[in-house]
Amino acid sequence: MTNTSNLHGFSILWFCTILTLFPVLTTSFDTITATQPLSPGQTIVSSGNVFELGFFSPNNSTNYWYVGIWYKNVPTTFVWVANRDNPLKNSSYAFLKIGQDGNIILVDQSSNPPIWSSNQTTSNTTVAQLLDSGNFVVRRENDVNPDNYLWQSFDYPTDTLLPGMKLGWDAKTGLNRYLTPWKTSDDPSSGDYEFKLDINGFPEAFLTNKQVREYRSGPWNGLRFSGVPEMNMTSNIILFTFVMKPDEISYSFELENKSVYSRLLVNPSGVLQRYTWIETSQLWNLYWYAPKDQCDSYMECGVYGVCNTNDSPVCNCMIGFEPKNLQAWNLRDGSDGCVRIGELNCETDGFLTLKDMKLPETSSAFMNQSMSLSDCEMVCKRNCSCTAYATMDIVGGGSGCVIWTGDLLDMRQYATAEGGQDLYMRVSASDLGLQNSSNKSKQTIKIVGITVSVGVLLLGLSLFFVWWRRRKTQRQLKEKTQHRGAHEKSQDILLNEGIIMRNRDYSCESTTDELELPLFDFGTMAMATNNFCEENKLGQGGFGIVYKGMLMEGQDIAVKRLSRNSGQGVEEFKNEVRLIARLQHRNLVRLLGCCIEMEEKMLIYEYMENRSLDSILFNKERCSILNWQRRFNIICGIARGLLYLHQDSRFRIIHRDLKASNILLDREMNPKISDFGMARIFGGDQTEANTRRIVGTYGYMSPEYAMDGLFSIKSDVFSFGVLVLEIISGKKNRGFYNANQELNLLGHAWKLWRERKVLEIMDTSVGESNATCEVMRCIHVGLLCVQERAEDRPSMASVVLMLSSETASMSQPKHPGFCLGRQRVETDSLSSKQDESCTLNNVTVTILDGRFVISDFAFGVSSRFMICDYVLGESSYLRFRVWCIVSFSDLRCCGVRSTGMFDFDFNFNVLVLFSLRW
Repeated sequence: MTNTSNLHGFSILWFCTILTLFPVLTTSFDTITATQPLSPGQTIVSSGNVFELGFFSPNNSTNYWYVGIWYKNVPTTFVWVANRDNPLKNSSYAFLKIGQDGNIILVDQSSNPPIWSSNQTTSNTTVAQLLDSGNFVVRRENDVNPDNYLWQSFDYPTDTLLPGMKLGWDAKTGLNRYLTPWKTSDDPSSGDYEFKLDINGFPEAFLTNKQVREYRSGPWNGLRFSGVPEMNMTSNIILFTFVMKPDEISYSFELENKSVYSRLLVNPSGVLQRYTWIETSQLWNLYWYAPKDQCDSYMECGVYGVCNTNDSPVCNCMIGFEPKNLQAWNLRDGSDGCVRIGELNCETDGFLTLKDMKLPETSSAFMNQSMSLSDCEMVCKRNCSCTAYATMDIVGGGSGCVIWTGDLLDMRQYATAEGGQDLYMRVSASDLGLQNSSNKSKQTIKIVGITVSVGVLLLGLSLFFVWWRRRKTQRQLKEKTQHRGAHEKSQDILLNEGIIMRNRDYSCESTTDELELPLFDFGTMAMATNNFCEENKLGQGGFGIVYKGMLMEGQDIAVKRLSRNSGQGVEEFKNEVRLIARLQHRNLVRLLGCCIEMEEKMLIYEYMENRSLDSILFNKERCSILNWQRRFNIICGIARGLLYLHQDSRFRIIHRDLKASNILLDREMNPKISDFGMARIFGGDQTEANTRRIVGTYGYMSPEYAMDGLFSIKSDVFSFGVLVLEIISGKKNRGFYNANQELNLLGHAWKLWRERKVLEIMDTSVGESNATCEVMRCIHVGLLCVQERAEDRPSMASVVLMLSSETASMSQPKHPGFCLGRQRVETDSLSSKQDESCTLNNVTVTILDGRFVISDFAFGVSSRFMICDYVLGESSYLRFRVWCIVSFSDLRCCGVRSTGMFDFDFNFNVLVLFSLRW
């Protein structure tokens, strides 16, 4: 009986123990139900054993109790607290349970109302579940859809942001979620700091202390917050998301590797900290924190001040600004900021480009996601109250627009673009000029520094490369010399005289005596021009053919290939290379290099999209594109180019072949003088010279040059004057004759000038022009330039002044050179006259018109040339010297090229035939 009683007592004790432990066993899962509450000493654990929820007391104190969430397998790290500002003082009778209204509530025996509640309108069939994300949710019992959660702890964060948790505003809940730290490390109650998204203007995050801003993240620029450059370095580990929609503005992050733990929190001292868990070390590693330097402090440099930790002091005023409080500024207190030095002018203001900037505070900024950066600039330019603009999203070249209309606050500049973006700030036009100068100076310093550093590091390698390259070049030249003929030797001449670089393939090696002009190889030119195909042909002259080409880098070029029987030989080729390589002016064509290989001689120029002036000016179908403004710009551009040649270049240069076909036009119709094969250099104070070899194009040559071989800068002035009258009239001087009087262009213009009807010369394709005074001034200048006497013609400096000034005084033009008329040859008169002959040394000259008499007749400098001087008419005197090659049986001196050496057409009254007998 005794044994039976003992057994019965033991059974009752065992059953009671089982009943006592039953709640603990049933709540070891992840859910709280209406029949399974949670009491102190019990916990629920997420399904993946990541997080745990239960009652806790900081530092094991028994005075205050809280319900919180912490990591299951990490030493005590709390991520959320339910009743942080209303702790339990006695946990003996406390429960966390589902209330009758379906809310999760925290109660004790004496609490009425509850200590804490989810306080949502719910149904009475709910459960509370802890998820592996750390989110504690209240949902309907059979509904696991996250979009249908009735309540979730992620909407009420405390001091920690977990992956998937959002900061910011949600229209569905009406909440603006933010972080608030613990008051102390032992007190979970709300501290004084807040880390919160300001959803006004262009949203950004602020860290505040009792509503006073202490740190600002900068707005989201598509990749990161513009004030958090460290977000770039975590792009492969942590994925950041920023949502800006009408119903949501939020920031969150996710982990690429779900097994990694990372959290963002605000500590009681008001420091933002990101920690990652190191499993091997079993500790939390500080990954990032803010604020971390002086420039992270909000408004460290005040209004319009720029903070840069790489400078000392860290605060700077931008161009056009000065410190507001200079005394405090000098004591390194920049909090008063900067003020503008001068006033803005809405019509003339420009925009200062600030690189690598943390954008100013955007709480009151205007934004538009659909505008481009150029549209943004246009809107800001028109709005006189606009102080700055920037692009919203820097991804893919940038999109969207942000505009500031007030003061610019809390700006910071980073050392590289990793932490910032471009900001365009409104400044006066004069301040914008100062920026350009400053940028050039900084760029120069950087270039010098980089160059010196690289030079020191690579000095040994460079010396070896130079030695190896020279040996290779010498070996190649030696091999080629054995197989070259007379034409190939011209390359040696050019190389030895230092006209072109000795090293092909762009080696950048040069001595002080050599020019920076690359030497291309024939294969490169053949490839660039598609083997000199006919489709790439741009034009052809006495020198050869010009082809269009394209280098491998994509640059368009014009290749001037001299033919083997060209009148322009090695000397002219050398002359052009020697001259044009030294000339740098916007109105002179740029020589990119040359090719001298085998029997080939080629010049490589920059490509001119609109080709030569004559191809448009004298083309009836295309001349209409040259309106008056373009023609005037072309005239002024040619004048500036000639002024540079005559006065501003290192050498005084006479072009000697200025004509419409030697004026090239680029894409914007800007003129560029080309073809320097006939040019001559004057040294020192030399202004004129004499030559026995007349070169040039008839119709453009001055009288003193054509008759006596005397050329000077005034020879080019004469050619320029002819060119001006051609540009205005659209007619060539050579071959132009008035229908009645058969005058050339100069004579026709002179006749109209004297009759005060000179505007009739203007090209009809120009149409009506409102610039009558400008046209008259150009005609006046043209007639001054073509005066017969060289000393009467103005210099190009005077020409440029007269063209650019409406008030410049101009003298009346005198009789132009070579403007005489010609009369039709009548058969009857010719047949009625007796032929007159004059023979000297077996050379006979037959004169068919009695109005010509021979005043002088003699042999020239060699037995193969003859010089004939003629006197024309009774009242006018014209001394005309003709050089003739005797091997020709007949030479027509009026309107026919003589020997290919020079062209002329002086429109004599009669036809003169020379019967030359050797």
